[in-house]
Amino acid sequence: MAAQCVTKVELTIACTNLLDKDVGSKSDPLCVLLQNTSGQQWYEVDRTERVKNSLNPKFAKKFLIDYYFELVQKLKFGIYDIDNKTYNLNDDDFLGELECTLGQIVSSRTLTKPLVLKNGKPAGRGSITITAEEVKDNRVVVLELEARKLDNKDFFGKSDPYLEFHKQTGDGNWVMVHRTEVIKNNLNPAWRPFKISLNSLCYSDMDKSIKVECYDYDSDGSHDLIGSFQTTMSKLKEASRSSPVEFECINEKKRQKKKNYKNSGIVSVKHCEIIVECTFLDYIMGGCQLNFTVGIDFTGSNGDPRSPDSLHYLSPNGVNEYLTAIWSVGMVIQDYDTDKMFPAFGFGAQIPPSFQVSHEFPINFNPSNPFCNGIQGIVDAYRACLPQVRLYGPTNFSPIINHVARFAAAATQQQTASQYFILLIITDGVITDLDQTRTAIVNASKLPMSIIIVGVGGADFGAMEFLDGDDGVLRSSSGEPAVRDIVQFVPFRKFQNSPKEALAQCVLAEVPQQVVNYFSTYKLQPPKNPAAK
Repeated sequence: MAAQCVTKVELTIACTNLLDKDVGSKSDPLCVLLQNTSGQQWYEVDRTERVKNSLNPKFAKKFLIDYYFELVQKLKFGIYDIDNKTYNLNDDDFLGELECTLGQIVSSRTLTKPLVLKNGKPAGRGSITITAEEVKDNRVVVLELEARKLDNKDFFGKSDPYLEFHKQTGDGNWVMVHRTEVIKNNLNPAWRPFKISLNSLCYSDMDKSIKVECYDYDSDGSHDLIGSFQTTMSKLKEASRSSPVEFECINEKKRQKKKNYKNSGIVSVKHCEIIVECTFLDYIMGGCQLNFTVGIDFTGSNGDPRSPDSLHYLSPNGVNEYLTAIWSVGMVIQDYDTDKMFPAFGFGAQIPPSFQVSHEFPINFNPSNPFCNGIQGIVDAYRACLPQVRLYGPTNFSPIINHVARFAAAATQQQTASQYFILLIITDGVITDLDQTRTAIVNASKLPMSIIIVGVGGADFGAMEFLDGDDGVLRSSSGEPAVRDIVQFVPFRKFQNSPKEALAQCVLAEVPQQVVNYFSTYKLQPPKNPAAK
């Protein structure tokens, strides 16, 4: 598949006149982007940051989406008022949504529409504006900045500074493209290094103006401008650790009022580097293999496989939720694995001949060669295995995660982006070895692997949501944080009445970004590097 097949489109979101759901302050909105599969199933693609205390938010985070001319790509933009730490949006106030197609957005370039409530009625006077840009450049800027002697804007304590970067559009307007983190109580802050695409920062034009504004953060949303300056990428590029590029932060209002005004502080660019980032397709087309492993839950809570109410019961046409999940995810992944030999393991069963409990047994009962030939091979091995094992317990995930992690660790010996491992665990319930599993996931987050967990049946999957680090960083039992989010969890029941491709699209949605994040973090190039011109 050639890279030119996929056009990447960056969507920028802004809203006006949102409903105010907060007493005593303004709503704290976030925008979530959902995409429609071929059926009625919506799955989440991404979400923006939350903007505090604003009814007219301009979201800094962009949505990056593949645009296919030949498909009707249905999108839904949902706006929520976030007042808690949970990732789930069901407990947040809904401020309105817009349903449209990507075709409508790109043909308008800028689309402004009223937001509507779930019942189709207007969400007050709320509206959403979506701007589309084609992304044609995979150069990325790495920037590291600090400041000194910033003006103090706070009566108690010191200013809480953050920076905003703006680029100038063709019609002269300024658009915010990046916001740094806030550094509390510090007039000499050093911000974390960050990456931003060259296109986002300055339309890839080295001489286009970039405006940097320094603000003092206030929790009520009334942030005070400390000062600003303008520069260009050409100027920023001169920065080095031994010779930083420095800018006076100027506050025009202060300058006009004060005769002897000098500046409101100095912003120093310590490091500025332009790098070329590979895309997911760069890795795939450059020879990276995706290795697929399946882990199947054979614990007693599934019910006796001979009983029709068991989750392992094979219906007259030979399927159940376990097999449907294996088919759905496997059919997508198998295209990225040349030998199509997939290891498949079971856990939580007593296995022949001695009927000892095992948490990591090959379902073909061949420990020296646990590989199944193709997805059909996994299905055949599963059907043959079922009558031979006794469902037991407990539900331990860590042995299988650690098993795949050993292979992923061995792959890191190769100094290229040659292999990435995807583990699909299908389970009916609550994890017993939660602490060991957390630790196994945190260790695996340093390796080229992702974990997909599909929950079958009607159990409470609260612990799984917690492993999917979307709502904050997952930590091991000793407190070590995961270096990246590698777990994606979905309950199968969400997809029971959907077309078969819906489950795969949902669980695999985050994988390309996880692959890119891993290889770019460790600066690994594809074995055959298509990015090197």
